Amino acid sequence: MNKQKGFTLIELVMVIVILGILAATALPKFVDMGSDARSAVMKGVEGAMRGANTIVYARAAQTTGALTAGPTNVTVGGATVSVVYGYAANAVELAKVMDLEPAASFDKGVTVNTEIRHLSATTPASCKIGYTAATAVAVPQYAQTLGGC
Repeated sequence: MNKQKGFTLIELVMVIVILGILAATALPKFVDMGSDARSAVMKGVEGAMRGANTIVYARAAQTTGALTAGPTNVTVGGATVSVVYGYAANAVELAKVMDLEPAASFDKGVTVNTEIRHLSATTPASCKIGYTAATAVAVPQYAQTLGGC
């Protein structure tokens, strides 16, 4: 009688399944998805800044008519916002009309009034959206710094 040596197909499949289950449970412990999530949140914050500033501009054009160097105050959604050339004068003013939640996760221009930072980041100073106010010849500028998220 000829005796065969080796593993059966069922045994091999079971080993592969067990290794797959172990990898699926251990992988999240080694991969930090928080950094990617905070980067994505800050990209969303930039979009919110752009949208809020468009609304501020529309309100300033409606109420003042002349979009001057200012600063001029306009009321948007119950908040009084200081504007320059129709746009928010700085990140603090812009944050007044933004709904950033949870509020404790963001430095809304308090530390530096030209940026909004994510306070839960590894390095909040390197996880931010910078804001440069409008000038007579340029619309506001937004700059992502996401290296420390």
